[in-house]
Amino acid sequence: MQQVRIGMIGARGRGGIAKYWHKPDGRSVVVGAADIYPEKLEEFQQEINPDAFVTTDYRELIAREDIDAIAVTSPDFCHEEHAVAALKAGKHVFCEKPLAITVDGCDNILKAWQESGKKLMVGFNMRYMNMYRTMKEIVDSGVIGEIKAVWVRHFVGWGGYFYFHDWHANSANSTGLLLQKGSHDIDIIHWITGRYATKVSAFGGLDFYGGDKPNDLTCPACDERETCTEVSPGRLIECAFREEVNVEDNNMVIMELEGGIKASYLQCHFTPDYQRNYTFIGTEGRMENNELENKVYVWTRRSNNPRELSNRVYEIKEAKGSHGGADPNICKDFVDMILDGKMPVATPLAGRMSVAVGCAATESLRSGGGVVQVSPAPDAAVLQGSGN
Repeated sequence: MQQVRIGMIGARGRGGIAKYWHKPDGRSVVVGAADIYPEKLEEFQQEINPDAFVTTDYRELIAREDIDAIAVTSPDFCHEEHAVAALKAGKHVFCEKPLAITVDGCDNILKAWQESGKKLMVGFNMRYMNMYRTMKEIVDSGVIGEIKAVWVRHFVGWGGYFYFHDWHANSANSTGLLLQKGSHDIDIIHWITGRYATKVSAFGGLDFYGGDKPNDLTCPACDERETCTEVSPGRLIECAFREEVNVEDNNMVIMELEGGIKASYLQCHFTPDYQRNYTFIGTEGRMENNELENKVYVWTRRSNNPRELSNRVYEIKEAKGSHGGADPNICKDFVDMILDGKMPVATPLAGRMSVAVGCAATESLRSGGGVVQVSPAPDAAVLQGSGN
C-alpha cells in the first residue's frame, strides 16, 4: 500500500480535518463519507472530493473494499459503535476524542482493536500543539526536577456556544463535560507527567446554563433573542437554558496520580475569556504556560546544579493549520502509522484512561464529592502501543 484511502464517519464539524488527508497526489486520499444529514454530505463533496462516495448509512461506507481506514468524527455517543464496527470490518481507525463516553465503551473498542490486527489512533490533538510539546520537552529535560504537583485552570469562554446549544448539554450524549471537554486536559496531565490518575474527588454544578425553557426552543425563534446574553452566534441554535440541559458548567477535580503526584483541574464554561493555564511544580522548579502571550515560563530553585542559575522564558512559534497547527500533524501521523508503522503520539490506552478519569470525576461530583477510584488500565502487556 502506497496510499491510504480514507472514509469519514461524520462529514462536517470535526470531520473538517478531512482536508488534511485528501491529497490525491500524496500518501492519503479521502474517498468517502457517511452522515445522517444529506446536506452535510453535499457540502463534503463540494469542499473535499466531488467524486467521493457518500451515504447516510455508515455500514455502507465501512463495507467498501476500496477503503483502508475510517476516521470516526461523529458525535461522542456514536464513537463506540462506529469504531468497533470499522475495526471489525478490517479498517484502520482514527477516533476523535473522547474515545467513548463510558469506560466499558472504551474497553469494547480496545478489544475490537486487539482482535482486528489493525491500527487505532485517538484524536488528542493537544499533544501536537507547539505549546504542549514544548512543555513536555521541558519536563523531560529534567529542568524542574521530579513532578510533584499539577494545577490546571480551563477558562471556556465559548462554553455556552460550543457545549450548551447542542447535544453536548445532555448527559445521555456526553456523560458530562469533565469527560467531553476535560478529556484533553486530563490527557495532557497524564502525558506530561508520564503517570495516570488513580483516584479523584470532584465538585461541580449547573450554575449558569439550563433552566425551564422548552426543549424545542431555538435562538432564531426566541422572543428574548435581542436581549439574551447567550443567543447563538452561529449554526448551533438550541436554547442554552432549555429543560434537558443537565451537564455541569462549573467543575473542580482533585486527582492523585501514580507515584503520589497531586493534580487539580478547574473548568468553567461562562468565563469571558478562553484559555488554558497549566502549572507543573517539580523538586527543582516550576513551569507555567500563558496561552494569551504564547509563552512558557520556567522558574528554578536551589538544586546544587547549573540549572538553578537561571529562569527561562520560551516563546512558542506559530504553526500553520487548525488548532494551532496540530490538526495537519495528527492527520499526517495517522497516515505514517499505517504506511510506516510509526508509533502514534496519542495511544489507544491513553484515550481509555482519560475517559476513565472523566467518568470517575463525574461520579464523584454527582454523589457528593467523595473519593472515587479510577478504573485501572487493562493488562498493558496485551495492548499494542500501550503507555502514556
